[in-house]
Amino acid sequence: MGRAARRSAEVARQIRWYCATLMGDNHYRRYVEHRRRLHPGEPVPSEREYWRLRHAAADANPGARCC
Repeated sequence: MGRAARRSAEVARQIRWYCATLMGDNHYRRYVEHRRRLHPGEPVPSEREYWRLRHAAADANPGARCC
C-alpha cells in the first residue's frame, strides 16, 4: 500500500470516527467504559435501557438546547 493510499485510509477512518461521535453512535460504548472503570461490579444497563434513560433525563432537564 502506497503512502497516498495509507493517508487516504487514515483520513477516511478519522471522518468515520467524527461522524459517529457527532451522531452519538459511540455514546453507549463510552458509557460502558466509564461504568466499568468507576463503578466496577455494578450492573450496566443494556444499550436499549441506556438510551431510554438518556432521553428521559434530557426530557426532564431540557437545559440549553435548540428544540
